[in-house]
This record gives sequence, C-alpha cells and structure tokens, in this order.
Amino acid sequence: MPKFLFALALLSVSIPASAVARSGTPQEQAACSRDVQRFCRPVIDQGDFTILACLQQHRAKLSKACDQVLKNNGQ
Repeated sequence: MPKFLFALALLSVSIPASAVARSGTPQEQAACSRDVQRFCRPVIDQGDFTILACLQQHRAKLSKACDQVLKNNGQ
C-alpha cells in the first residue's frame, strides 16, 4: 500500500489534469468517459488525479481511444 501512495503522490506532481476524462477537451472526455464509468466509478468523486491513477491501473483494459488520450498527454 505505501508504494501505491508514493506512486499516486508522484503522479499528482507530474501529470496534467487535462489527461483525465472530466478535465480534458470535449473529445478527450468522450474518449474516456465510458472507461471512467466502467473502471473508476468508486473513485469518481475523489478528484482528477485519483481518476487518472485509476485509469493507469486499468491501462491494459482501456479503450484504444482513451489509451491514446493518456499517451497524448504524456502518460
């Protein structure tokens, strides 16, 4: 668990909020909204960085469009 908290702290320092479905462009939001609902619903009210960490934890299962949004934003 401490490794996860450390990783989350690092993410919050280095990741632009635009990489998250709620904070990105309308196109980015559309690309990731289903993935956020599917994989990150339990943490959806915990802020953008928590949602981003959740998406990264489920990276292998994300849609190609959402995966591309993360890549386009340096993730």
